[in-house]
Amino acid sequence: MFFESAVPSRLWEYLIATVLIILAPGPSVLFTIARAIAWGRLAAVATVIGNALGMFLVSVFVAVGLGPILQRSEILYNAIQWAGGAYLIYLGYSAIVASKVDAQDMQSSGGFKPSFFTSVKNGFWVGVLNPKSVVFFAAILPQFIDQEKNNITAQLLLLGAIFALIALISDGTYGLLAGTVRQWLSGDLKRLVFMRRFGGVVMIALGFFTILSSLLAK
Repeated sequence: MFFESAVPSRLWEYLIATVLIILAPGPSVLFTIARAIAWGRLAAVATVIGNALGMFLVSVFVAVGLGPILQRSEILYNAIQWAGGAYLIYLGYSAIVASKVDAQDMQSSGGFKPSFFTSVKNGFWVGVLNPKSVVFFAAILPQFIDQEKNNITAQLLLLGAIFALIALISDGTYGLLAGTVRQWLSGDLKRLVFMRRFGGVVMIALGFFTILSSLLAK
């Protein structure tokens, strides 16, 4: 009964937005692919596990901190969406501008192979400090909750857990594929540049969508 009441009515729309932003190669995906190219699939999978744990921890903090506030303030509710949308546009633009430098950094990864637990720890901190997930939890999650209900925190926690689970599956797939074709992927700078720019375009589009949704809801 509690679980059913915590499921927002716009869950399917949320799932679509989640898949779009997770598939867009951001810091977590690039970090995972870089480690897959340098050290193989096991290091990539460990990184993804840590990353998902880190993102879920962020979602918990956002849900507990923002839930009660959003329930009382419609002005803040809209302001967060605007700020988050603008920041996503900025992140997308930055990703496009720095695409070549990021690709070169991914190709140059190397050194001693880290242990499984070290990779989990490194992935965890990338997840905690990933601006894309912080913005998503703080700005995009609120537009998919049912604000009239009294369990906003529970809704945010559920949506955060779903985000972390989908990220685990998606980023894990990226890591396994990159580890399998590591020589092919690292051999062509243009492929890495295209992937980074594509991710930037998706983030820009999602930022505009967030702002537009806020305007149309008025």
